[in-house]
Amino acid sequence: MDDSGSAEVETLVPLLAAFDAAAREGHITRAAQALGVPQSSLSRRLKAVEKSVGTQLFQPAGRGITLTPAGRELYERTHGLVHSLRDAVSVVRSNADPDAGLVRFGFPLTLGPVSVPSLLADFHTAAPRIRLHLVQAHGDALASMIREGLLDLAVMIPAPTDLPSMTLGHQRIHLYTASTHHLSGRDSIDLIEAAGENFIANPPNYHLRRMLDTWCDEAGFAPHVAFEITEFETLRALVAHGLGVALLPEPETPHPGLRPIPLTLPRNRTIGLVSGHHQPTPAVARLHSYIAEHAPTRLGS
Repeated sequence: MDDSGSAEVETLVPLLAAFDAAAREGHITRAAQALGVPQSSLSRRLKAVEKSVGTQLFQPAGRGITLTPAGRELYERTHGLVHSLRDAVSVVRSNADPDAGLVRFGFPLTLGPVSVPSLLADFHTAAPRIRLHLVQAHGDALASMIREGLLDLAVMIPAPTDLPSMTLGHQRIHLYTASTHHLSGRDSIDLIEAAGENFIANPPNYHLRRMLDTWCDEAGFAPHVAFEITEFETLRALVAHGLGVALLPEPETPHPGLRPIPLTLPRNRTIGLVSGHHQPTPAVARLHSYIAEHAPTRLGS
């Protein structure tokens, strides 16, 4: 029996982490930093992978690198294996010391300044040896990272339907104007009354923007979006300067130049705690339990 194929696999397996990191980052320096190895060492490992499979896997792309068709084929077939191996090693290590370990945790842009950081600070006091790798991003990006195994847990608004989740609370949405805006004195407002206003909103792939379009359509008009921006604090600043109105959750820090106007038809978003389909480590399970117990009174109504 010819064992040459098995020997080649045994040689290639230790190098797949380098290949996976380079393929994911698209840049030698960033991949080396992600793995914690010198750039020269990573380059040698990538050359060894190409020598082992007998074909070129990467090609230059500007200041970075990109996969060749052969490299893309190898990445698609091995990406899951690398993450499964990483998860397996992580579980074994964490099981040996349930009070330590790493949790990769994500949360949305609208819960950053106060609520989530204070929650994590209290968790750190209770479990000081558990390390937290934090990612703050919009919902679609967090969901993708959970699915790909790059995050263990994430607070998301709302939770995607294809991932395990639990409800933590609800986030009330109001119409926000500048304090000097002609609508700012209202105690409540029907959304149709803002049909003639300029709106400031996130890009179309953000959940809150999709809700704006849906709710305005239900009210009988298409919103005129004069400004699109990803960053919520800057969005609020634009509203405070009188450049438009916006549908937003309550800010976590004071904004004296803003005026919230409740909608006559109340609108809410569900806050969920999302996990992946893989077996959680004890550290991940501990953070999950902590958030499930303490977050409902701190993240939403």
